[in-house]
Amino acid sequence: MNSGVDESRIPVIIGIGEVLDRPANDLEGMDAFELMLAALEEAEADSGADILDALDWLGVEDEISFPDPAPQERVAALMGRRPTHLLKTHEASGDGPIKLINDAANLIGRGEISLAAAVGAEALRTAAKRAQADIAAGREPPKSSIAEVALANAKPLARKHGLFTPIDVYPLYENAARAAWGQSLAEGQAESGRIGEGFASVAAANPYAWIRKPVDAETIATATPDNRMVSFPYTKLMVANSSVNMGAAVIVASLAKARELGVDERRIVYVGAGAAAHEDEDFLRRDSYARAASLETTVHAALERNGVAAADIDHVELYSCFPIVPKLARRALGWPLDRPCSVYGGLTFGGGPIGNCMMHAAARMVAKLRESGRHGLIVANGGYATHSHSMLFSRVPVPAGTFPQDYDVQALAEARRGEVPELLESYAGPGEIETYTIPFDRHGRPRHATIIGRTPEGARFVARVPETDTATIASLMAEDAQPIGAKGIVSEGPEGLAIWTTSG
Repeated sequence: MNSGVDESRIPVIIGIGEVLDRPANDLEGMDAFELMLAALEEAEADSGADILDALDWLGVEDEISFPDPAPQERVAALMGRRPTHLLKTHEASGDGPIKLINDAANLIGRGEISLAAAVGAEALRTAAKRAQADIAAGREPPKSSIAEVALANAKPLARKHGLFTPIDVYPLYENAARAAWGQSLAEGQAESGRIGEGFASVAAANPYAWIRKPVDAETIATATPDNRMVSFPYTKLMVANSSVNMGAAVIVASLAKARELGVDERRIVYVGAGAAAHEDEDFLRRDSYARAASLETTVHAALERNGVAAADIDHVELYSCFPIVPKLARRALGWPLDRPCSVYGGLTFGGGPIGNCMMHAAARMVAKLRESGRHGLIVANGGYATHSHSMLFSRVPVPAGTFPQDYDVQALAEARRGEVPELLESYAGPGEIETYTIPFDRHGRPRHATIIGRTPEGARFVARVPETDTATIASLMAEDAQPIGAKGIVSEGPEGLAIWTTSG
């Protein structure tokens, strides 16, 4: 380290903690706050120092399993000693854990704090069992399901057409990108299967993964009664597994504080510069469904800000709620398909605790770098490909003066983004398919299809293919067809829904 560098302003990670709660009776599992405390205690033990009674700052990733307006206060109360500064993320979002770590690093870089912890947890498995017990006892359960939260936040046009959960939305990107990349359906599914096989392999070796068994690419990509189609073209083994009880924490300190505490130098991981950008909160107001300018921008900016090239990256965590996100990220990074896209196992096999997934990824990235390699990159995603935050972790010191740093690269994302088409609240007339999504029921049957289309003038509309139009739905899923760009007619249907009919 250069003698002129102020070690009190260099952020490093000194402790990691993860907890899986799998009681014989899920009803008796820990709640989210108990999981957070347990993760913090594990992180303290990992650091080898007394940490929790000396924290300057505690950042909590918001959670939905046990709804509370101030989860940071609940956790602080369990800790016994209240940290000087408490905050939570704005909502439960997949980019939140990386933002918390970046915020802690900035505060250390400003000299405002020297010891911080970021933590989060979800206990949706236990919450679901307790909700069932509430209903059986005639009590009103808390609104803690993904669907309930998503519906409450849905925009009117999207809600009208049944587009309000991740399962409804991410296929819009998958189907559009597959066409843009010139892939057949089989090729797109094969890529998803290979990425998933890599996740399963990583999870099998991770003691903190929720599902620890290898699964091959063909099994992941093939729809069967045990691996039903959830929303075309995604099978159950391709999507996030949120029915988990998991907590994770990361302790960030100044390098000076780490040395004062006697932390083993071989276990210290440096926090590198991050980059964050976002798309419009309304996923119907995107410039494209074949790319995400914010994700591309944060990946490139994170590399550039740390003075590293993609070839210098030894390990990655490419957010994986649905296959399209790591597909987009690996193309932005130039990450080969034959290398794992995760260090913890991804959101299916590693576990998908809503907004806290990347806290687990951060913990595993630290553990991985302690074992081998110099640089690890985490690409976090929140919302519906809405928020992106990429960040480097490193075994070697980052360039002096990196922190504090403004991680907002929104202006760069705006420059990269294309024109957003006009969104029509209602439409009747000719059009062509821009993309589409087909949700399935639990019996493996399509419920309907939703078309995102363009008018001859280029405006965007939304239309429904009813469940009864089996021929059109089948054509959208045909192996030898490319529905993107197909022409059709939109007419007014029941309850004001626009109905799509393919021409010819």
